[in-house]
Amino acid sequence: MEALVEQVRSLANNGDEKIRKSILDTLQSLRNSIETPDDTIQRFTFYNLQLAALRVGVNLKLFNYLAESEKPLTVAELSGKTSATPVFLGRILRYLASFGAIKETEQDAFTHTNITQTFAVSGFQAAVCHYFDTMGPAIQNLPEFLKETNYADPENSANTALQKAFNTDQPAFFWLQTQPDKMGFFQEYLTVNRAGMPTFLDAYPIHEKATGLSPERTLFVDVGGGFGHQAIAFREKYPDLEGRVIVQDLAPTLQHALKHPKVETIEQDFFQPQIIRGAKFYYLRNIFHDWPDDKSRAILKNTIDALAEDSVILIDDMVLPNVGVHWQAAQLDVLMMTTLAARERTQDQWYKLLESAGLKINSITTYTSSLKDSIIEAVPA
Repeated sequence: MEALVEQVRSLANNGDEKIRKSILDTLQSLRNSIETPDDTIQRFTFYNLQLAALRVGVNLKLFNYLAESEKPLTVAELSGKTSATPVFLGRILRYLASFGAIKETEQDAFTHTNITQTFAVSGFQAAVCHYFDTMGPAIQNLPEFLKETNYADPENSANTALQKAFNTDQPAFFWLQTQPDKMGFFQEYLTVNRAGMPTFLDAYPIHEKATGLSPERTLFVDVGGGFGHQAIAFREKYPDLEGRVIVQDLAPTLQHALKHPKVETIEQDFFQPQIIRGAKFYYLRNIFHDWPDDKSRAILKNTIDALAEDSVILIDDMVLPNVGVHWQAAQLDVLMMTTLAARERTQDQWYKLLESAGLKINSITTYTSSLKDSIIEAVPA
């Protein structure tokens, strides 16, 4: 068995991202095929308890203490650091070790693993808090919400399982602005989301497409660009291309935008007419998966109205295969439905949406293997 494990580890370490993901999926299929019914029930029905335990670990900074220590720490030592009682702490540590979040080295002594190191990073801790505090209650309310709505596909962003969970009539993004702690977790999580993964800059031929430029013309508008990570990455990869690079978002978001001497920030609501006209590239990353089709068409119309003859719309979003969607992508689709009445779209759904807005797709370039993150190049039909 050890030889087999080493062979699999070697294949994963020496392969690319696609190979590594394929190995993980194969191992998961193998596990599924040899489980007994009891194994299956024990695994699936306790997933919410795992997330709760991780949330407790974040609260007590257990992952930080273990990741920072060169030697295993005892329950007594961790109790002294956290003020949690030793009996309780021993129980939660053993549970965290049981599913690999930390490692038990001997009785009442624990150390870190690669997973511990992940949960010691503040951005990933924010992910745990976001999914437990905000997404968790919405997910718990999903079955009852769907029952009440006769299992109709949600289409109203102000009427989802999230509104039921938190007793609000505001759409999720507006409600979050009234919840500073929850919004803080979400924003910090976004700073590390997809960290280390390829981006559209690794796949889309910007130099080949960047024609008709001039110093006076806007080169790149990051519509709904958040803190500006993508626009800054674009500017730094293509410092020689002429033209302005602009990040657009709402004022509360732009207050936290990153500063860069060659990237501007301009307030813009993408449900209002686009104020930057005639840019070469209008880039929208992970915008449309937050909105149902009618709202997405409104955003597209405001962008289309600002296009020059040679302008290009770049949509950076997941393009799911029509058959065989990976579990990581499928769960995000259901989450979008649960909280935003939105969706991760299949290829057919993307063609239908863009055609209904008066656009045609020139190309779809996929740059991640499981999530199918893709850059869609679209122009007026």
